[in-house]
Amino acid sequence: MALSSRLANGRYARLAAKPRHGKSHCRSGSISPPCNFRYGDLPNLVHSVLIESGLAAERLELEITEGVLINDSSRALSILRRLKTLGVKITMDDFGTGYSSLSSLQSFPFDKIKIDRTFVSGVDSNQQSAAIVRAVIGLSNALHMPVIAEGVETESERKFLMNEGCREIQGYLIGHPEPIASYSDLTSGVGAGGRLEYAMVG
Repeated sequence: MALSSRLANGRYARLAAKPRHGKSHCRSGSISPPCNFRYGDLPNLVHSVLIESGLAAERLELEITEGVLINDSSRALSILRRLKTLGVKITMDDFGTGYSSLSSLQSFPFDKIKIDRTFVSGVDSNQQSAAIVRAVIGLSNALHMPVIAEGVETESERKFLMNEGCREIQGYLIGHPEPIASYSDLTSGVGAGGRLEYAMVG
């Protein structure tokens, strides 16, 4: 399973071992695929990861795609509520690509919405994409829920998102995947306010 693999390679343990200066804004994210909801006990697995690594629950963000809610929504929502009880953050990934994203938001209080890259790409020049992104940002503001845009690759896309009120981005514009050691400055608190996975846009 994805979470146990992350634990095995020591990523969480190294992150948790870094000193924190005041309230840390450095978080670690993990995508939880549908198989984690169909088999085994995901909340217990996450709990074990937190205990064994020493990672504070509020520093772990699980990204959940809408697919996990489709086949057995009652069971999936029960699992999500158990995860929330542990203190971890739950992000709705790929928002807007499924057929029931809005009803999913109504059913469960997610901590964050992630705008799918298909809407972000060319958002500065495509009127339809721009309208959709504005609507999602407006929805997140109304729900008092942070929003993050993924797949940002150009400075003009970043500026558009900043002007519309999106404060976090993810994409090649701000960096490519790197070994955890490359982020030692951020995790040690030198770059206070930084994140492993995300960057502030302004």
